[in-house]
Amino acid sequence: MPMQFWEEVDLRMKADPPPHLPMDRLILAGVVSAFLALYLRSRRQRRIPYPPGPRKLPLLGNLLNMPTRLEWETYARWGKEFNSDVIHLQAAGRDLVVLNSMESAVELFDKKSSIYSSRPQFTMVNELMGWNWILPMMAYGERWKERRRLFQKHFSSRNAHVYQATQVEFVRKTIPRLLDHPDEFLPMIRHMAGGISISLAYGLDVKGQEDPFVDLSERAVQSAVDAAIPGAFLVDLIPWLKYVPEWVPGARFQKTARLLRQLQEEFRNAPYNEAVKNLSSDRHNVKPSFVSGTLGDLEEKGEVERQKDVIKDTAGAVFAAGTDTTVATLQVFFVAMLYYPDVQRKAQEELDRLLGGRRLPEFKDEESLPYVSAVVKELLRWQPVGPLGIPHYTSEDDVYKGYFIPKGSIVVSNIWAMLQDEHHYPDPSKFKPERFLGENGQLDPKVRDPGDIAFGFGRRTCPGSHIATSILWLTVATILSTFNISEALDEHGLPISPSVEYHSGLVYHPLPFRCTIRARSPAAEQLLRFAADAS
Repeated sequence: MPMQFWEEVDLRMKADPPPHLPMDRLILAGVVSAFLALYLRSRRQRRIPYPPGPRKLPLLGNLLNMPTRLEWETYARWGKEFNSDVIHLQAAGRDLVVLNSMESAVELFDKKSSIYSSRPQFTMVNELMGWNWILPMMAYGERWKERRRLFQKHFSSRNAHVYQATQVEFVRKTIPRLLDHPDEFLPMIRHMAGGISISLAYGLDVKGQEDPFVDLSERAVQSAVDAAIPGAFLVDLIPWLKYVPEWVPGARFQKTARLLRQLQEEFRNAPYNEAVKNLSSDRHNVKPSFVSGTLGDLEEKGEVERQKDVIKDTAGAVFAAGTDTTVATLQVFFVAMLYYPDVQRKAQEELDRLLGGRRLPEFKDEESLPYVSAVVKELLRWQPVGPLGIPHYTSEDDVYKGYFIPKGSIVVSNIWAMLQDEHHYPDPSKFKPERFLGENGQLDPKVRDPGDIAFGFGRRTCPGSHIATSILWLTVATILSTFNISEALDEHGLPISPSVEYHSGLVYHPLPFRCTIRARSPAAEQLLRFAADAS
């Protein structure tokens, strides 16, 4: 698709219509209607109170004091102020409930999963852009269950050998590029994660550093993440604006939605069609993948046509999984090694004792490398890249701890607050893998596993969490066994004190930063080049 097409897309996601009377009147009417509905709702007498929260203004609710950056920190602070791990806010006629403790998340999302397992459906991203088919964003129901079952059947932990072989191939093909292009570590991470995802989902080969399908996945998923940010589009506050035609002055969001819907449809269809074409032309020489394996099973039963959309949707979920949170967590790894060189040294010492610099780490080594495994756990805890997870949605009224949680509430788990809980993780702002180790130097099962929080709760727990943790472990172990990560140098060769800033959004990740990456020894370089040639 020509680049000019995508240049038309307004990715700033701003609802800022010009002052034309027709649209102004529509918006004014919508805002008045929303505020009136909120006002009437607030006037209703209810014997059961809402959970505590910041003071609400008449009509406006919490619209003016709703945090817009690092929201998780504000929610955690409010929880302490109101001495409650459950807080309540209202804005634009919607109820927002924030859970600041793992205990509350388990009680609601796990034990009451029948009414807390759906997702809020936003007008822009789900309806107008068409992302209502992808597993993490789907409303709870039979369509979601069907796709989840198919995902779990193919990617269960019993089938680990299937995806781990692909992960080893891509790690050993990609990491050696740091030898010649160390400044490109960020695009290298994206390329590796995207390549693993497209191979697992479709069995497609990645074409060089700028693969069109990997690029497509990054652009499509990022557009969905941006559009899902609350308040990004006025049409989410006033849903009936979706009926306003694109030509009406001020309806710029309709053009944005149309173009981004085409991007979404290309993401869903193009790699799937390519995989099916490859299967049709040379079935015996295609890579094993989710699509090839699932189509093969269904062809024997004569159910391909009936299940075509389910296969396509589930493959798209696999493809999307490697482009966001995994990449962000690996970025955090480089940041952690910059700030905590002692951790890097201890992990390297453990790797050297086992490997002796004679080979690269493999999955079979994991049990013998508890400190490296602790580093991966601390990566999930220290700067969680999904600090508020994906919101849940209540399908019925509920009462919890004597508080009323109405049907249609958006309920979010404050993953950041749970992973910064001083009771379970003393000195939580420090990167300390030792917190997960016992006196014997092995992983301590009594310490709360951050993966039980970071990957969500209940029926909406990330079904690919074991895939994500395995790629994190192998990448971290491979880099630490062969490279040193240190401060970037200025023009005089002097180290620059690291200062890394973060993007605050649904995915929290470091902004581009510099560091020095060098092979630990000539033997390490030789190992990497041999691995690249063999992959």
